[in-house]
Amino acid sequence: MNAISNARWVAVSQSAKILSQVANIFILARVLPPSDYGLMAMATVVTNLALLLRDQGTAAALIQREKLDQQMITTVFWFNVMLGVVIALAIMVFSPAIAHYFKKTELIPILCCLAVVFPLASSATSHQALMERESRFRRLALIDIAASAVAMIAAIIAALMGAGVYSLVIQAVTMSLLTNIQIWLYSDWRPSGKPSLMQFKSILPFTGHMTGFQLITYFFRNADSLVIGRILGTAALGVYSMAYKVMLLPVQNITWAVSRALYPVMSRQQSDLAQMGRVYLQTIAVIAFMTAPLMAGVFALRELFVGVAFGPQWASVAQLLVWLAPVGFLQSISSIAGTVFMAQGKTKLLMGIALASAIIHVAAYLWGTQWGIDGVARYYFLVSLLTVIPTIILAGRLVQCSLFDILHALWRPLLISL
Repeated sequence: MNAISNARWVAVSQSAKILSQVANIFILARVLPPSDYGLMAMATVVTNLALLLRDQGTAAALIQREKLDQQMITTVFWFNVMLGVVIALAIMVFSPAIAHYFKKTELIPILCCLAVVFPLASSATSHQALMERESRFRRLALIDIAASAVAMIAAIIAALMGAGVYSLVIQAVTMSLLTNIQIWLYSDWRPSGKPSLMQFKSILPFTGHMTGFQLITYFFRNADSLVIGRILGTAALGVYSMAYKVMLLPVQNITWAVSRALYPVMSRQQSDLAQMGRVYLQTIAVIAFMTAPLMAGVFALRELFVGVAFGPQWASVAQLLVWLAPVGFLQSISSIAGTVFMAQGKTKLLMGIALASAIIHVAAYLWGTQWGIDGVARYYFLVSLLTVIPTIILAGRLVQCSLFDILHALWRPLLISL
């Protein structure tokens, strides 16, 4: 029952974020040109990496660990605070070099503004992990709804007043500020005592491999933006990033909501493989039931949708969705595999899978640029087929599920989507 309740409230939270993203796409895309979205996509490549480094997997370790004490939580808290400050300073210092790589000096002030997000977020990482461990997803959902609504309104007002790309920056900073202030207010935990190096070392095997997995995953999932931004330019990256957002809008929000809700529940069931297996099969079946028809709909209505939603300047987005729509479905069902690996403490195996996948994806992106952004999208789809299916099967084996069990869970949603 906890998993159902958790998923319901995370879904409510994600619905608020979806509305914010829809407003971003439908309103801001009519005010801001593709080049502004291209600049923000370049900055996001950097900030997404920093977000992964922000806690080094310590939040996941707090949720996964069977027993916790005050000293462990305090140790993780101060580590995160220190890391958040270091990351913010690093972004500011290296912003000129990053701008030089992308050949866009406008990135320097954008990155310096976005750097503020990291000390804010790091100060509330432990608080949020404890709230998720205790399945307080209702409160977290209400926090996200309030922050998303205010940030969305702030971005729209800023865009209409001519702030340009900084309207997107204002949205990100406002969202982080309001979210983390509320988490502090509603969390029952406060730091006390001294941090312990011994306590920190005890979670290093989990967090080290978890961080490696996150860094590798970040790299290959952002490598397409790095390659397109460097080789094909800002306008091409803006178009590609918009198509990518459309692909992820229904998929990422649904899958992320389910994964976030399931992780604390699976962590408590880590010694009961049969139960974890049943939950795994039920979860991928439910996700596929939602995302397979959604992605089929995105594919079928891509030209009409892009024309109505964005206008003629974004017409090339529709062609990219031919390839990115099926990628979205594949990613939606494979991401739950990561939850299984984490709950079982198999972060080393998870990192190895991510490394192999990264090598294949980066090679495909580079080869695809010969045919422009359409070529990148096409090869993204092909390598997704090669990497996602083995990951799903391996995760099933960890929780005593055969290939036949997985196919049995997926055939109905696939038939409906066809």
